This record gives sequence, C-alpha cells and structure tokens, in this order.
Amino acid sequence: MDRNRILIVSPAAARDNNGNWQTASRWARFLRGRYVVDVRADFASVDPAPDLLVALHARRSAAAISAFKVVHPDRPCVLVLTGTDLYRDIDTSPEARSSLESADALVVLQEAGLARLAPPLQAKTRVIYQSSPALRPATPAPTRRYIDICMIGHLRPEKDPLTFMRAAALLQNPRLRLLHIGGALDPELLAAAQATEAATPRYRWLGPVPHAQTRQRLKRCHAMVIASRMEGGANVIIEAVTSGVPVLASRIDGNVGMLGQDYAGYFPAGDAGALARLIERCAADADFDALLRRQCTARARLFAPKAEQAALADLVDNLLLPKAGQPEHS
Repeated sequence: MDRNRILIVSPAAARDNNGNWQTASRWARFLRGRYVVDVRADFASVDPAPDLLVALHARRSAAAISAFKVVHPDRPCVLVLTGTDLYRDIDTSPEARSSLESADALVVLQEAGLARLAPPLQAKTRVIYQSSPALRPATPAPTRRYIDICMIGHLRPEKDPLTFMRAAALLQNPRLRLLHIGGALDPELLAAAQATEAATPRYRWLGPVPHAQTRQRLKRCHAMVIASRMEGGANVIIEAVTSGVPVLASRIDGNVGMLGQDYAGYFPAGDAGALARLIERCAADADFDALLRRQCTARARLFAPKAEQAALADLVDNLLLPKAGQPEHS
C-alpha cells in the first residue's frame, strides 16, 4: 500500500531562517520515511492529493486551510499555533479564528499556550515541545577578553530588540559584550541597532547568520537573552538549553511555558534596567549562574528530538488511522 502523503504549509521559507521555517523543516525530516512529505508556502490542488495537511500560523495559513477543507472535507488538518496566533491574532483576526475551528487538531509549543484557548478547543489540542540536537557545551578560555551575552532574533517589534540595546548602555562590567544575531526586518529597528553600535562599543549587531554558525556562536556565549513581547515556544530557548547556555528571558507566557514558573532568570518585559542587572548578576555571581544552568539542564529532557518526534508521530498516526467502518483514502 502506498504511504500516506502529508503537506506542510509554512508561510516562512528557508531564506527567512526563522522559527516557523525551522519547525516546518524539522517536522518534515521527522515524518519522512513514514510518510511522503512536501513543504510549501500555500495549498494548491495536487495529484495525488495530501492525506493530511499541517499548517503553521492560524492567520497566515487561513487560506490554505480553507482551500484544503473545501476540496477534502474528510481529510484531517493540523494547525500549529505560533506566538502571534496565541497572543494577538486569535483575539483580533476572523481568519485566525476560522482556522481554529476548521482544524481537526491544534498544536501549541509550550504548556502555557493551552490557557489561551477555550475548553472546546483545548480538547483537540496537543502540547508538543520543539527540539534541538544537544551540542557539547563550550569551555570558556581562562584568558578570554569578553563575556559574551547574545540575543538571537530578527529585528522586529515582537522580539523587542530595543530592550536589549538599551540594556547594553546600562552595563558596568567592562568585560561584557552584547551580540545580536538576526536580519533587519524593520527599518526603524535597523537604524536603532546601527546607532546603538556606534554609541555603545559593547553592543554589536551581527546581522543574519546561517543557522549552523549561529548555534556555534551561541554555545560559546555565557548566556542568551530573549526579550520578546510574545512567543509561541521559541526555538532559540531550546537551542540555548541544549547547548548548556542559560537563558535570560522576559516574563511572558510563552517563555514561562518553556522554562517553568520557578525559573530564576526572568525580567519584566521591556525593562532594560532589570535586564542589565540580570546580565551583570549572571556574569558576576557564580552561584546564581550555576542555579540557572541547573534549572536549564532540568528542562532539557523536554526538548530532546526523540521526544518531539514521538509526540508528532503519535498525533499524525492517530489522525490518519482509518475510522472504524470507513474506507481508507485511495
């Protein structure tokens, strides 16, 4: 019997090098071998038609979900909810709400995301943590000149790069250096990054960097900052944790759902002074640094590739399993 076909619709492409693309690419890799998998930016009728649609982003993939359900109303659709879905679009966008209702199964990428959904929607929702292969933690050279703290995320308002830039100007430790990796998606934020770099030598904007190189740079940093205003379940948190790098995170639901309620490395979103103090403490207080590392290590098991692959296979297998008394797709 032919293998079932799965189409993953991702509004992000490889050139975007963002979390949505990383999810689509990784899920395609996990599912290939068991299924025939294709990744596209939208849905178009193809022959043979997919037996299951996986769509990332409720609002931006709404047209794809609607078209798939019109042509194949009896075939299942999985919707993966992003941060902008959970913490903005489902409150304001009719298209996003329509996607929630049309999908046969919903996926949130961290446990706090469930609270944003009404009980009937929670009933068809799975929590699937994303994953990343573990990298051997780097051992800092005793003669290193800088203590590097990185932020990884494109220059766009949701990531709040301005808080990271403002924190750079408040730091007192002369060895601290703040590195920002990410493409310039917002002209005003690009201008701010360039102005900060000119005025504050300890801040460096490195621009877009290929994913593999970014991970190698990350593992050599003392800590990673995620200052976002909204997150669905950030890949960069996982990549830091699985590289032995502690995370300094804005206290928002999407980050708390990844790192846990009791994590010690939070700061109030948008508070550059609090972030600067947290960075200084992480660099100077060995006991505090060790606490963050222990807490991150305890969460690492959630982000293992085998765990994500098993959860994804279980979801897809159950959706494609023929219902009793119904014929299989041809």
